Amino acid sequence: MPKAAASRSGKPIKRRTKKDPNAPKRGLSAYMFFANEQRENVREENPGITFGQVGKLLGERWKALNEKQRAPYESKAAADKKRYEDEKAAYNAQEEEESS
Repeated sequence: MPKAAASRSGKPIKRRTKKDPNAPKRGLSAYMFFANEQRENVREENPGITFGQVGKLLGERWKALNEKQRAPYESKAAADKKRYEDEKAAYNAQEEEESS
């Protein structure tokens, strides 16, 4: 009987299962909605900027927003979270049905 693969410390290596490509995509955060909307503006204002610098500037702009300015992005994130939960519930119900 073949032995399970082990790491150098002697512990068995845990293999991750493949993610189902048909599974619903996670909902985006409020910051990600903001970043997707503002990314082109940052690039236009700072030509030749690197990828990492774009992220830093976006993070600084996000931190500078007050609650009222963040509200539209947070409402989009809440709606996307609801979409994800609904799709996941339907996906799990379909998986249950197929496995029965």
